[in-house]
Amino acid sequence: MQHSSVASAASYQIRFASLRTSTPALTFRCDARGNVELDALDEKARLDYLFARALVGRNFARPAIVRAHADMLS
Repeated sequence: MQHSSVASAASYQIRFASLRTSTPALTFRCDARGNVELDALDEKARLDYLFARALVGRNFARPAIVRAHADMLS
């Protein structure tokens, strides 16, 4: 992975808002285009990300790419 990608990935998040009150929203670090580095995620986060992507339109809204605040990245 290139260093510039790391800096870029740290400043954006992809957010899957929940369509159900019983399911929390899921948020993951990404680049400006919404690409998530799956190899950088731990197993639970990777499974959560794939789960959210698979259930867009059923349990989750279409994902939104947002600029992350510095305090959200720790």
